[in-house]
Amino acid sequence: MIADNRRIYLYEYACHEDERELCALELRTLFGTNPSPGFLRSERNIDPSRSPFIRGKLTIEYTAPTLEKLAEQAGRIGLGGETFKLRYMEAEGGADYEEKRRIERVVGASMRGRADMKNPGRLYGIAYADGLWRLGGFAQSEAVWLRHNDKPRQYSTALGTRTARAVANIAVPVPEGIRAIDPCCGIGTVLIEAGSMGVGIDGFDLNPLAVIGARENLAHFGLPVRVKVADMRTLEGRYDALVLDLPYNLCSVLAAQERMEMLRSARRLSARCVIVATEEIGAEIEAAGFVLADRCTVRKGKFARHIWLGI
Repeated sequence: MIADNRRIYLYEYACHEDERELCALELRTLFGTNPSPGFLRSERNIDPSRSPFIRGKLTIEYTAPTLEKLAEQAGRIGLGGETFKLRYMEAEGGADYEEKRRIERVVGASMRGRADMKNPGRLYGIAYADGLWRLGGFAQSEAVWLRHNDKPRQYSTALGTRTARAVANIAVPVPEGIRAIDPCCGIGTVLIEAGSMGVGIDGFDLNPLAVIGARENLAHFGLPVRVKVADMRTLEGRYDALVLDLPYNLCSVLAAQERMEMLRSARRLSARCVIVATEEIGAEIEAAGFVLADRCTVRKGKFARHIWLGI
């Protein structure tokens, strides 16, 4: 059993090569530390469905130096007549399909209850990490962002839902009590991801048609509709966090002066801002008054989106 009363959680994650930098930035922001390859151990208890990269969360209840010792401890779990399922969790070391099933059988055989692979009453996870075997309750991530692909209004240059969700997490790692803003919200891709995670966020856009689309998309998913037509350079107030996905069009380029005005407006509206652009504008962001705390680049073929966290 764990020696103290602190809860420790083990998170399993995976990402495509093109999203590796974004994944690392999001996990650094959520957990305050760089992840190990494929997993992350933390005292922070975060819903695994928040991140598009986290696959599951193990709440560590038992640890042992060997698999056999862990199996002995598994026999202490009181299931109260409930069925269970044991899932091998990828962390350190490699295990093929047969080895994973063997590990599950060794530990599962010691648990006092009936295994149910389809509809278990309880789900447990087992992993080898930091030189020890770990066992505890397991929470599977739900790919909420995939459902958000099916929205009534679409726009070709809008952020993908995975990127939008990661951006929302980088902007607002702790949603409780936060007031956020997306002043160039387009059809509401970031608003949807943020709203679905409980972030209180206001949306604005200069384009009335985009605002209509954002309102329709938010209503479609039963999320709060807080979107208005406005030029971000005229907005007033102060927010805890801001997401600025700078306008991008295949047929036109945002003028440097207009972009700087938008960046300065972002600084005026919030001390914490995630800026997304298709050009390298780090120097401009700093000139607008931000300190660049972190950054990454997301590539898709020859196309790249640069993402900065400014504070």
